Amino acid sequence: MWRIIQYLLISITILASHPLWAEMGASPDAAVNTVRVAAVSFVPEKFDLPGNANRLEQWFRRAQTGGAFLAVAPEGILDGYVVNEIIAGEESADKMREVAVTIDSPVIRRFQNLGRELEMCLVFGFAERIEANVFNCAVFIDHKGLIRGKYHKMQLAEGYDSSWWFNRLGEKSRAFDTPLGRCGILICNDRWNPLLARIPAMDGAQFLVIPAYGSRSNSQDEAVLSRSRESKVPIIEANVGVTLIANGSEIIAVDRQEAGITYADIIIPDQIEKNISERDRAEREFLSWRKVEMPRRLKEKMERIKKKKEKQN
Repeated sequence: MWRIIQYLLISITILASHPLWAEMGASPDAAVNTVRVAAVSFVPEKFDLPGNANRLEQWFRRAQTGGAFLAVAPEGILDGYVVNEIIAGEESADKMREVAVTIDSPVIRRFQNLGRELEMCLVFGFAERIEANVFNCAVFIDHKGLIRGKYHKMQLAEGYDSSWWFNRLGEKSRAFDTPLGRCGILICNDRWNPLLARIPAMDGAQFLVIPAYGSRSNSQDEAVLSRSRESKVPIIEANVGVTLIANGSEIIAVDRQEAGITYADIIIPDQIEKNISERDRAEREFLSWRKVEMPRRLKEKMERIKKKKEKQN
C-alpha cells in the first residue's frame, strides 16, 4: 500500500509541474512550473530550404525523444543565414527570393503540424518575406500547432542600408503568451544589448529565447548570462556551435558541439507584471541609439569587404 501511495504522490507532483497542467486551469501558485527545454545546433546549408527543413524536423524529433517540451533552433536555420554572402557581393540578392517564405507558407505549416504531432513547442529562425521585403525572423509554434508569436531582428552586426530589401530591420519587440507563460525573443546580435532584453522583460516576459548564428566566444556566453540576470528569467539560446541555457542567475547547461542538443530543466517564474511606460522608454532609447549605430557599423562592414577584395586581387 505504501508503494502505491508513493507512486500516486510522485505522479501528482509530475503532473502539477507540467506546463500543460497549468494551461488546463490550475492556479499558477499551485505548483512550480518546471519544464524540460532543449537547445538545438546544426550547421545549415546555404540556400537549401528543403534540405534544411528536413534536417530541422529530424533534430526536433530527437529533442522530443529527450523529453523536451520546448525546443529552440538557431537563427536562419531554414535559409542557412545567407545575408553576409549577399552583402559581400558573393551571392545575388535575388537568391534570397528562393529561400524567403511567408508566415503562412507550406514550410511553416509543416512545422505547425510537427509541433502538434510531437505535442511540443518549437522555435526557429528563418527569412520571412512580407510583400517585397525580407526580415530575419524567429517564430514560436506551440504544442497545438498554433503560432504564438514572432520577432524580427532589431540589431544587425553588419549595420544597415535602406536599400537592403533582403535584410530589413525589425521595428518592435513584444512578449507574447505561450503555454509556458509569456515569452520574449532576441536574435543573435540582439543579445549584446541590455535594452533589447529589457523591452520584453518589461512587457511581462517570463522567459526568453535566442536563436543565433554568430560568435561562439566565452564573451557571448557572458552576454546571455547577463541578459538572464538582468531580466531575472530563464534564457534558452540555440547558437550554431553554442547551445546554452541560463536560469536567471547562472548558466546551467552549455555545449559547443556544432551538431547536438543541450537539455535542461528550467523554472518559469510566476506571472510578471508589465511596466508599459518603462517598456516604451527602453524601446525609444534603443531606436535612438540604433539610428547612430547602424550607419557606423555599415561603414566598418563595407570597409572590411573592400579590404578583403583588395587582398584577393
